[in-house]
Amino acid sequence: MRALLVVNPKATTTSERSRDVLVRALRSAVNLTVEYTTRRGHAATLARAAAESGVDVVVTLGGDGTINEAVNGLMTARVALEGISGPMANALPALAVVPGGSTNVFARALGLPRDWVDGTSVILEALRDGRHRVIGLGRADDRYFTFAAGVGLDAAVVRRVEQARLRGRKSTPALYFRSIVGQFVVGGDRKTPPLSIERPGEPTEVDLGTVVVQNTAPWTYLGDRPINPNPEASFDRGLDVLAMRRLAVTSTTRTLAQLATRKGGPHGKQVLHLHDQDEFTVVASRPQAFQLDGDYLGERQKVRFVSVAQALRVIC
Repeated sequence: MRALLVVNPKATTTSERSRDVLVRALRSAVNLTVEYTTRRGHAATLARAAAESGVDVVVTLGGDGTINEAVNGLMTARVALEGISGPMANALPALAVVPGGSTNVFARALGLPRDWVDGTSVILEALRDGRHRVIGLGRADDRYFTFAAGVGLDAAVVRRVEQARLRGRKSTPALYFRSIVGQFVVGGDRKTPPLSIERPGEPTEVDLGTVVVQNTAPWTYLGDRPINPNPEASFDRGLDVLAMRRLAVTSTTRTLAQLATRKGGPHGKQVLHLHDQDEFTVVASRPQAFQLDGDYLGERQKVRFVSVAQALRVIC
């Protein structure tokens, strides 16, 4: 079995020594090639080339951003589909993820341990047993995502966190909380919510201040605490949505408190939930922050979201 290990050398929870241990462990099970990323988007290029060369498994060591790039590389590879039975995922290399980031939402949503050593053990056992899972993905315009996307306040907070990390700050729950408070204080969309959601055959949902899209649950973690706007979101169904109609101080504070404490997701007249959606479009009256899998991608005025069923095989 041929495998490619894509390593983000800046992964926050691993060291050079631990990477060497991982490489030796994987080489005991597969014919392994190792590549290190050197720039943004490099993991996508490496994964795409691996798929097109017939590699069986792509393994990532990094955080959710590295995984997202690798997934997009796999999903955009030109692979031969002739003779493939079942879902498109059967034509692509399987994906295995070793958690190496600060949050590791995707790996934890798959049920993998947080620790990279324990995660590697699970992957090795699954490779020996031939065990995998086929999952669905989300797609926003031409880019895929594994667990979540956001337009508006959610993405603006991600932008603030990325800016703080570029200044040398560590990604912690406290940093995210301060970023939420800071963005809410300076945000200018509370009185005139700019977002709407258009769905085929359904009335348009208007006057929305922020939109969170989930492909699985939870949406994210604050340390060990899962944050679950849509607890029924699943890799096996369509996309789930949480939107807030207005970002008034009282209602937003209530919703944030519910996110932190409730297992059933927030509720209230300012909260909109959509479950198991095949497709919809978020439209903004002016450019809004946009993020996929915790990676800030700039501002957009229109994003079409699609659920892609049975898209990828995952070793877990």
